Amino acid sequence: MILQNFVVFEGGDGSGTSTQIELLRRRFDSCRDRALPALFTTCEPTGGPIGAMIRRFLRGDLPLRPETAARLFAADRNEHLYGSGAVADRCGRGELAVSDRYVPSSLVYQGLDCGEELPALLNRDFPLPQLLLFFDLDPETALDRLEGRPYRDLYERLDFQVRVRERYRALLPAYASPGTRLEYLDASRPAEAVAEDVWRLLQELPIFGSRNT
Repeated sequence: MILQNFVVFEGGDGSGTSTQIELLRRRFDSCRDRALPALFTTCEPTGGPIGAMIRRFLRGDLPLRPETAARLFAADRNEHLYGSGAVADRCGRGELAVSDRYVPSSLVYQGLDCGEELPALLNRDFPLPQLLLFFDLDPETALDRLEGRPYRDLYERLDFQVRVRERYRALLPAYASPGTRLEYLDASRPAEAVAEDVWRLLQELPIFGSRNT
């Protein structure tokens, strides 16, 4: 099933997905005089109680079995999608929902951590996004961008991120479907140049209709 009006940003750590979400939000704010759809930006893990547990796990403060972490990610995603005022509600009332990470992240990260079978099972019933953007960046460059952060999470290691990139490239073509458009973006370019590509691709979605600018 395709969830209309739902867009997902994916990429390895440091690839700029969070930066692009912020630039998109600013662009919408600056275009208030234009007839644009309402924008709802969000991320996984969420800011809810399950997401808070996941963030503790990622910081290394909450030791968990990889299989337990995979189940937590799926539970957090279910609330993210189907909770009151969450992604499905927003999309259903004609808003554009853009999420920093979604199912592919679990299939990649948890798939590498505990094997492919459990993440695939836990995530098989979640709907597909209408547009999936993959921000592709060399892992060494990506991790250099993370310098200065107060901490590195459990997955922010070069050896792991190399495998993350390889796994994304192998998995994404199969994850996309006839109703999901998959686009690869060169995230090594300046953030503003990448943002222009994001804006162009978003405006091709039916939700923009005649409001394209």
